[in-house]
Amino acid sequence: MPQFMDVHHGMNGITADQLRQAHRADLAIEGEENVHFEKAWADPESGTVYCLSEAPSAEAIQRVHERAGHRADEVHPVPLTA
Repeated sequence: MPQFMDVHHGMNGITADQLRQAHRADLAIEGEENVHFEKAWADPESGTVYCLSEAPSAEAIQRVHERAGHRADEVHPVPLTA
């Protein structure tokens, strides 16, 4: 299944607990869109959050994030990894 990296902006001051809660909200409904969120990272100072996932499409990722309450600002395919 294709991999994607999505980016959220404007989450300044996000805490580790808030990041875990947001990730858990995605995990709770990801199966409904055949998405699997693998990992999330955050930079509280810049307010940027990154999520790595496997999904059938960028649109499926966005639907999960929207339903979980944190729409992604960008979703990028990751066709190559090392």
